[in-house]
Amino acid sequence: MKISILTLFPEMFTGPFSQSIIKNAQMKNLVDITFVDIRDFGIGSHKMVDDSPYGGGIGMVMKVDVIKHAIDSVKDSTLESNSQKVILLTADGKTYNQRIAENYAKLDHLIIVCGHYEGVDERVRDFVDEEISIGDFVLTGGEIPSMLITDSVVRLIDGVLKHGVTNLESFSHNDGESVLLEYPHYTKPQEFEGHVVPEILLSGNHKKIDEWRKTESIKKTQKRRPDLLHKS
Repeated sequence: MKISILTLFPEMFTGPFSQSIIKNAQMKNLVDITFVDIRDFGIGSHKMVDDSPYGGGIGMVMKVDVIKHAIDSVKDSTLESNSQKVILLTADGKTYNQRIAENYAKLDHLIIVCGHYEGVDERVRDFVDEEISIGDFVLTGGEIPSMLITDSVVRLIDGVLKHGVTNLESFSHNDGESVLLEYPHYTKPQEFEGHVVPEILLSGNHKKIDEWRKTESIKKTQKRRPDLLHKS
């Protein structure tokens, strides 16, 4: 899989993508992550990437022509439309979730456009496939959201993690119907300051343990995220 991130600040990605699972996935050639500096497509000798908004207002708006040229520079014309997707990160987009991450992980090429300043020219939306938000709050740019999305997608690519590891995580359809939160986990010591590991986990009865974990997963979801129950 290839992930292309269009950004004004490619240097922001040096640390997060050179560590842990994402680093290993790149070393195994399971994912190719590239950064495209939008400023390379800026206008004139000063490489202008933004301008003042028509109608007045506070802040600067990223230019549609600049962003469109940046997108075109990485789009692969040999790929089918359903195997390549361009997403724009914006506060008013569709809220990102695990279902979307799973769909992105099946693509051959994911192109992520990071907005900045006051936002992007409205016409940019005509050249992307989806608009994505990571929540109901505003950030200074799309760089941090793109890191979150890349991390959530890369770990789902076949071969990045051990087979089956992601099947029973939070937000998986792990009871066959509902989206549930993951069950509680425990490790040594068996007792710590009066807090003990549930006896069932020490029993060695794996059938009973599986039943306990499913029950605890449902209870946890009911308490913390009842909105997820029976959500497909």
